[in-house]
Amino acid sequence: MGLMRLRFNEAKATQAAAYLLKLRGGRMSYMKLIKLLYLVDREALLRWGRPVTTDRYVSMDRGPVLSAILDLINEGPSPGAQGIWSEYISEPDGHEVSLRKEAPTDELSHAEEELIAGVFREHGLKSRWELVELAHALPEWRDPDGSAIPISYADILEAAGRSPEEAVAVVQELESLMAADSLLRPA
Repeated sequence: MGLMRLRFNEAKATQAAAYLLKLRGGRMSYMKLIKLLYLVDREALLRWGRPVTTDRYVSMDRGPVLSAILDLINEGPSPGAQGIWSEYISEPDGHEVSLRKEAPTDELSHAEEELIAGVFREHGLKSRWELVELAHALPEWRDPDGSAIPISYADILEAAGRSPEEAVAVVQELESLMAADSLLRPA
């Protein structure tokens, strides 16, 4: 239980990342961007029972990572994919990414925008290494010793003090949303 994943919403994830980049002046270390996005998703899951980016999480040596976003940064879009990310966010240059142009925010709710801004206010001035240290202190992170260990929604919820029953209820609601989403979206 707990490894269920929502369908990755590249447009929404791109808008969240672009908003963080805008708040930072248009450029930042991609490791810092990934850590801030993880903190946004973690807080959204704890507050509302839903992440913002709908990415998959893994414990890596430098802390939790959003898997699909790391792939977009390192490898670009898959062949034949729309490539929404690369329309708004540059390839890495010296371990930094930058905003190519201002992204819309129509995929983000007002509450999600406020959450992103709040996470940035709290952690945006920290260095990428301070964020790695913070990420290592999160109870759901496990040292993968050079590998990658999946982090489930239930792992995050239980590590933050939710009971196993509460975690199961949130995961079941997310599974219902995923099922409804698959019926409404074209394959």
